[in-house]
Amino acid sequence: MQTLLISLFWTSAFFIVYHHAIYPLLLKWWASRHPLPKAKRVPLYKVDKNAALPSITIVIPAYNEDKWIADKIRNCAVLDYPRDKLEVIIINDGSTDNTITVAEETIQEAICCDTLFRIIDNADNQGKVFRLNQQLSAIETDITCISDVSALISIDALKLAAHHFQDSSVGVVNSTYQLLEQDERSESLYWRYQNQVKYSESTLGSTIGAHGALYFIRANLFEALPYNTINDDFIIPMNIVRRGYRAVYEPHMNAIEMESSSTSQDFKRRLRISAGNMQQIIALLPLFAPHHKGTALTFFSGKGLRVLTPYLMIICLITSAILAPSSALFTSFLLLQVALYGSVAISVLIPKLQSVKLVRAFTYLVVGHTANLIGGLRYLIGLENGAWKRLPQQESEHEKG
Repeated sequence: MQTLLISLFWTSAFFIVYHHAIYPLLLKWWASRHPLPKAKRVPLYKVDKNAALPSITIVIPAYNEDKWIADKIRNCAVLDYPRDKLEVIIINDGSTDNTITVAEETIQEAICCDTLFRIIDNADNQGKVFRLNQQLSAIETDITCISDVSALISIDALKLAAHHFQDSSVGVVNSTYQLLEQDERSESLYWRYQNQVKYSESTLGSTIGAHGALYFIRANLFEALPYNTINDDFIIPMNIVRRGYRAVYEPHMNAIEMESSSTSQDFKRRLRISAGNMQQIIALLPLFAPHHKGTALTFFSGKGLRVLTPYLMIICLITSAILAPSSALFTSFLLLQVALYGSVAISVLIPKLQSVKLVRAFTYLVVGHTANLIGGLRYLIGLENGAWKRLPQQESEHEKG
């Protein structure tokens, strides 16, 4: 029994360290020796050779987005792309605020007159996945761009995406996600890290998933999603990767998030994403197969172990507690874990302590895995589904979805 407990502890500890430290270092090492070819930066407003560019439809699902919809429409109106090859579709999913009114007024502005905007106003709220299935299956352009209302798109993003799609093996192009407001420093650092991981994954095979703020797919590769899908921006691109196409990362294609979130809203969001992580691991089990090569490795090392890590942490805590009375080494491991989790709990109660960089980093990590544990369990017992949920910036501004 003692041998089994020791084996469980060291195996769990290894995979925790591998997921957080060894795997990122291996990715970074590989990427430094296999850099991605740089996309050709097309000069702004250069109109020659436009005939070779693919047609693109930007799809923007919206639910109670009257605060951001005008900025999003104006942003799409100034993107550098031939207007005869661009269409923007705004899908309203039964908003209860002024989203439609603001959108209709904004597309009448002079800045928008050269861009084809279509507003699809649905009176009933059916959920984001329902609307994506409904609309993406009917897209007739070469490329579909899916983008959140609250994310601004860099002006040359469409031409950068078009460049990547010249390679017939590419089915998905991912962007760089950034926060407009840098107040939440731990979250900003996290997304900076995730962007580096996406770049490195792309050099090994395919990036794993996408961010709903901005990504592109070949329109004819879209597969309708089950209506209980939680993380649609993961399942859509990974279904394409599963079919043998590559998902690539473009570091110069930016999606700037305008909407900030409070700590409580961030935790709710992470709970939902974590439930989606559990769902997608189950749905995409075939991607772990060895014939997917580098993608199988990144899927296991990144997403697979992210789902498993909270359970591995619990195993380490329990096994070290059982082994501690008979081993000074495991007594030390137990005390170290208790001190870590205790300091995180105190820092959550006293946020000022998070001004210390190391405390902030550990707090963000442990709170994230706590959300990972709770969210995954919520999905397994049926408490989480794919219904559209909007986490309002402030309770008085928007109704809860």
